[in-house]
Amino acid sequence: MICPSYLVATMSNKEVKTALKSARDAIRNKEYKEALKHCKAVLKQEKNNYNAWVFIGLAAAELEQPDQSKGAYKKAIELEPNQLLAWQGLANLYEKSNQTDVKGDLADVYQKLLELYESGDKQKWFDVCNKLVELYHQEKKYLEVAETWQKLIQKKQEEGAEKAELHQLWKKMTQLLKDSTQNQDNKTEQSLLTAFEHAVNSAETVPSEDHQNLYKEFIQCLSKFPHEAARLEKACNDMMALYPTVSYPLEVLCLHFVQSGTLSEEALHCFSRLLEMDASSGPGIIGFGIKCFQEKKYKEAVKSLTEGLKKTSQCPAAWHYLAEAQRKIHRYRDAVLSCNQALEALGIPEGPSLRWKNLILQLKAEALIKIADADAAEEAIKALEQIVDASSDPVVLAIRGQAYLIKGLMDQASEISQELLLSHPDLAQSHALEGFIHYFQKNYEQAERSFLNAIERRAETAEYHQYLGLTYWFMSDETKKDKGKAVAQFLKAAKLDSYLGSVFRYLGNYYRDIAGDKSRACGCYKKAFELDGTDEESGTAAVDLSVELGDTDTALSILNEVTGKASVGTAKWAWLHRGLYYLRTGQPSQAVADLQAALRADPKDSNCWESLGEAYLSRGSYSTALKSFRKASELNPELVYSIYKAAAVEQILGKYDNAIATYQQILKKAEDYVPALKGLGECHLMLARSALDNYLDRKAVDYIEQALEFFARATKHRPDVSCLWKLLGDTCTSVHVISPTKVNVQVLGFLMGKNAGKQMLKKSEMLRLGERCYGTALKLMPLPSIWCDLGINYYRQAEHLTAAGTDVNETNELLAKSLQCLKKAVRLDSKNHLYWNALGVVASCSAIGNYALAQHSFIKSVQAEQINVVAWTNLGVLYLATGNIEPAHEAFKIAQSLEPSYLLCWIGQALIAETVGSYDTMDLFRHTTELSMHNEGAKGYAHWVCSTLQDKSNRNTELYLYNIVQMNAIPAAQVVLSKYTERNPDDASAFTMLGYLNEYLHLKRQAADAYERAASLLKNSEDTEKYNTAMQNYGRSLCALGQCDKAIEVYTSIPLTEFDGIVGVALAYFKKGLLQESIKAYEKALSVAESEQDKAHILTALAIIEYKQNKLDAAKALLFKCSLKEPSTESLTALCTLGLVKQDATLATAALKELLKHEKGDDRIYERCLLASAVYALQGRNAGVQREVSRAIHSNPDNPALWSLLSRLVPLYASQKAKGGAVAGNVAHALDVNHGKEVLLNIAVNQLAAGCHMLEDEKNNPLKNIQKAIRLCPDNPAAWAVLMAACHAENTVVCLNDTQPKRTDLEMTLVSTVSAKTGENNLPHNYVQTLEDWCLCQAITSLEESGKLSEAEALCTKGLKSRPEHPALFLLLRQVQCKQLLQSHKELPDNILEELHKTVMTSSTSVAAWQWLAKVYQSQRMMIGAEMCYRKSLQLASQQGSWNGKFSSLLRLAMLALEICMANVSNEHWPSLVQEATTEALKLSFCPLAALLQALLQYNRKMGARETRRMLERVVYQPGNPETIVSVARWYLLQHLYAKDDYELIDVLIENAKANGDVRALQLNETLSSSA
Repeated sequence: MICPSYLVATMSNKEVKTALKSARDAIRNKEYKEALKHCKAVLKQEKNNYNAWVFIGLAAAELEQPDQSKGAYKKAIELEPNQLLAWQGLANLYEKSNQTDVKGDLADVYQKLLELYESGDKQKWFDVCNKLVELYHQEKKYLEVAETWQKLIQKKQEEGAEKAELHQLWKKMTQLLKDSTQNQDNKTEQSLLTAFEHAVNSAETVPSEDHQNLYKEFIQCLSKFPHEAARLEKACNDMMALYPTVSYPLEVLCLHFVQSGTLSEEALHCFSRLLEMDASSGPGIIGFGIKCFQEKKYKEAVKSLTEGLKKTSQCPAAWHYLAEAQRKIHRYRDAVLSCNQALEALGIPEGPSLRWKNLILQLKAEALIKIADADAAEEAIKALEQIVDASSDPVVLAIRGQAYLIKGLMDQASEISQELLLSHPDLAQSHALEGFIHYFQKNYEQAERSFLNAIERRAETAEYHQYLGLTYWFMSDETKKDKGKAVAQFLKAAKLDSYLGSVFRYLGNYYRDIAGDKSRACGCYKKAFELDGTDEESGTAAVDLSVELGDTDTALSILNEVTGKASVGTAKWAWLHRGLYYLRTGQPSQAVADLQAALRADPKDSNCWESLGEAYLSRGSYSTALKSFRKASELNPELVYSIYKAAAVEQILGKYDNAIATYQQILKKAEDYVPALKGLGECHLMLARSALDNYLDRKAVDYIEQALEFFARATKHRPDVSCLWKLLGDTCTSVHVISPTKVNVQVLGFLMGKNAGKQMLKKSEMLRLGERCYGTALKLMPLPSIWCDLGINYYRQAEHLTAAGTDVNETNELLAKSLQCLKKAVRLDSKNHLYWNALGVVASCSAIGNYALAQHSFIKSVQAEQINVVAWTNLGVLYLATGNIEPAHEAFKIAQSLEPSYLLCWIGQALIAETVGSYDTMDLFRHTTELSMHNEGAKGYAHWVCSTLQDKSNRNTELYLYNIVQMNAIPAAQVVLSKYTERNPDDASAFTMLGYLNEYLHLKRQAADAYERAASLLKNSEDTEKYNTAMQNYGRSLCALGQCDKAIEVYTSIPLTEFDGIVGVALAYFKKGLLQESIKAYEKALSVAESEQDKAHILTALAIIEYKQNKLDAAKALLFKCSLKEPSTESLTALCTLGLVKQDATLATAALKELLKHEKGDDRIYERCLLASAVYALQGRNAGVQREVSRAIHSNPDNPALWSLLSRLVPLYASQKAKGGAVAGNVAHALDVNHGKEVLLNIAVNQLAAGCHMLEDEKNNPLKNIQKAIRLCPDNPAAWAVLMAACHAENTVVCLNDTQPKRTDLEMTLVSTVSAKTGENNLPHNYVQTLEDWCLCQAITSLEESGKLSEAEALCTKGLKSRPEHPALFLLLRQVQCKQLLQSHKELPDNILEELHKTVMTSSTSVAAWQWLAKVYQSQRMMIGAEMCYRKSLQLASQQGSWNGKFSSLLRLAMLALEICMANVSNEHWPSLVQEATTEALKLSFCPLAALLQALLQYNRKMGARETRRMLERVVYQPGNPETIVSVARWYLLQHLYAKDDYELIDVLIENAKANGDVRALQLNETLSSSA
């Protein structure tokens, strides 16, 4: 700011002076607007008043009016250009401005100020000068910066400034101009260098760190100017003289020499000196690398240059040297990368750099061509195109020609070749290019001439000799036989270029294939591979020859070296070779890793996948081995071995079916492939053994037959293979456990010595065939294992003959042979525990009885193998058979400790327990059946289960509950005994026990079959008592099946003197309908009955027969007679049932009370609960029905039958709790899936009663559940009826939601289905009639509601023809007809109304009928009549105890009254009726509709009241309320809120409507908001 006190002016008059003074004071007081007024007053007097204009400029600037201020200052300058004040003010104005366009004007102002200050104030001159320099520096006007700063320094020098100050000024100048090096301005450049020189020379403290850093900056600056080389060298030398320990100047000097390309002695001296000073210096290492390059030590050069460039990367020349060295050692890809780095370091080349660029690009092109790749050749052409004046350089043209040749552009290459031969015939590259073209065209004679010409002109090029050698190698038949010429050229090439790996490869080929010198060939291959690690051919050959020569260490070292350096997906050959080496030497894990690496390089190599499969197989990784073999066969379907190995692995894994399919696949290609035939036989043999283990004997026989066929085919092709004959013997011997009746096996004739065809063999013949096969195997290979197998075969033959009861001498002879064979096996291999064990088994058989030998054999077996559970078990059996209980127990105990899951030792312990009478016997036998299936264990367990079941006195003991109930003993015993009888079809006692168990499991048909088999087995036995018992059992089972005629026949075929037999035949007579015969039989049984209980049972049966003859009094008398003596639960149950049938509540109740006194516990809880519920229903105590079942469930929560009963009764007697009924059904289903058929039906009915539908839950709804029930039991007509109801409910729901129903036109189909199902099933007539009537009424109702009135009327008429007195159908007919009249919207005549009333009176006990009549009256505006009808329906529902009827009547009554209230009829009767009806409804159950009706009544009374909002909100926001009800409440609540202008709650309500998709409420909101 300009101080007004400096103003000096001569006033023309007093007023002007006073005004200027006032302006100055105003500026002092910062009253700038006042100042402007005074100045304007002055200007009115004096337009050219300098001070006034200056004051205006100052005031306007302070008022932020820059344009006015600028104009004022310029006017003042125009008036007096040499006055300072205006210039100072303008400078201040420009300095404060943020506009960039004023900086040029500001520089002019500073220049003017410098002129004005030059002869005056020196300090201000310096200040302005500094500002001007700063301004120029910001604008990057470095020349002006240099000139202005030099003026400043000159002024300082003239004033005699001190050296230190001048040093700082020169130093500051270097800082100001350091960025000017990019401007290429020579004058600025010289100013900068001069500044550096002055700064360096003017430093006071030398040497010092600041001076050293300044020198570094000076040298760094010089290095940017290539033409200042001499100055740079001088500066570096001067700095080295001052700072001999600092490496920086040496590094810069070294890089300068490198970049210049001239490596003189001085340069080499610099390199050495730098490395001596700092061995890790990048430039020094680069220099050393270049020295190595000159000395042709290319590998050392590459190493040093690479290391140096890691430290000093911005040196294009060094990158060029590195690329050249890499090219020399044929690392072409690395050379290309180095060239790219060099080009990047060059940046935008100019001057000397352009030469480097051309050299680098040419080198890059040469390297790319050597890669011999089309893409690389294209890149080479692009590189050559960037070379300046490339077209005039013949060498570059030759390189381009080679690039075209590699790309396959032969014409372009030939054109360049011809052009070069014409223009440069003496150039070696011209002839070489011609030779390359001929060589690639296989014109070897012309290629020879061309290469000879090239060698003549440039003999030191190894490549020419190499290609001449290749030309001779492939040239003609003569040279093919004699490779001498080629080898001579290869040797010359190798001598000229010792890094040329391909030459050594061909030399290796020569020595290996021609000269036969494998050792020298191996050396050549190693050399070739050392030079070129990517040469797979050389590497493979070197490894193969090393292995062949026995030098596996060398081979492995080569492979280790390659794999160690290889990246992922490379060096496949090395990984493959090393993997195969590891596989051969038994190191599968390492083989797997290497073969996986090989596959990463080539995932399509089928052989590699096959090798990997072998490695996995050796390692025991069968699943992955299988995948590998499958992959190999997918890649190459002709690899039969891979397919075979895949099948073999599947066989090992136990996937026999898959293995069989794979083996069959091989046989389609090669039907005589013996390994596949053998594999098929083994698979079928294993399947047969598995079937035998599971007691599937018939399936096992089929598998054995197939196994024999495949083994026979294999032996037919290879009869000299011992293992095939052994397998045949194993297969034949495996039939020893099967019943002889089931063994009928077809075998190929040649096995039996026949020429062709097949023969059917029995069990004995099969065992003898096995003997012959073992004999043949022994002739081929006399192994001890085969001797053992033959001995066992003889033993099995002896077993079979013993079971058949044939000649004892033959049996003894076979056992003697068996003993001799096993002794032979033991002599051949005395350390094999299996042979000793087999010898012990044969020696201990009863026919031989050599127990000492047996004991000795078992002990020797244990000594041969310590963990020998089989031998210990056999030793225990031996002790047990000879009566030595304690040693037997100890032997079994040791066996158990060795292998707790071994079955036979547990059977041994069970037999010991049975012998000593232990309580653990049954538990031990049960454990044997859980471990596996065995004859002894199965029959023993079944025997103990049946014995326990026959003892009726133990039902409540802990032993019974554990052994029978908790352990699920009956089905477990039935399963194992079924398997036992399958294998042992001649055991009558087993069949008897099986029938007994089947009866317990309600398997009536199976029980009858078992008893029939037992009777047939005992028919010819001497024990007639057992036979008679078996026949009684058979008769009883037939009677249970309903085959009464056959049962009577069975009973009458034996003498009936026992009570059980007489009662059995009496029951059969009764079921057959022969009541008089049944009475006679029961009376006979009564005469032989011993216990009062039996007599009571017979009297009960006689009472039932009297009831059957409609003699109710006689039946009642007999039952009373039972109850007077010693009442049985059966007689009391029958008496209670009789009371229920006669509708005699007193009798039923009394009998039930007596029954409950005598029957306690949970045995017949379901029957008692059912009777009690029926009595409560008879008494009209509906709530008691549900409570009785619930009480029983509380005591027995795990009883599915009770839960099912509750689910069935709830819809009938407690429909308000239908959701609970559905839950009960789900619990029953979860507890026992067998209740599924009935329970799913009950669940659906409960859900229908609860109002559930698909829109609420898509997965759990009535329709879904009834569909499941029908799928489970499609013959149940009730299920189809419920399906009809579910479809009707779903259609009703979708109509309420304004969508089209999906399940239409099903009514008649479902009615027909129900009729068909009732006809198929033997159901009670009343039940069928009721069900069909209900379905007909439901179908009519559905048709009516869907608008098909004519069809509904026709169906009614049809129904009335067959049932003319059916009141429900007549009512439906009137309803359909009335609906047609009501649709005309005309008032109904009185006579029609009277007719409708009469119709309803015919069904006066129907709640729905009165409700319908009320709706008709309501449509005719007869509100009092409608009210009376609704009250009548309410009265009827209360009398009938119908909760649904009461509930619906109350709600309909409330809706009727509300409709009148909403019509604003002034009568207090109707509002009170709404309140009364809804209150009563809410007492029955919480009901959202009742709450809505109360809220609407409140809305009608007081729309704006707070209570109205609260009641409506309770309906809207109460979770679980149906959306149809909520939508109505939301609609009224929205109107209420708009009436109250409560926009906050309106927003909440609208969000709720959007969340629930309430379109109606959203539309109302739009209407109300637009009108608000």
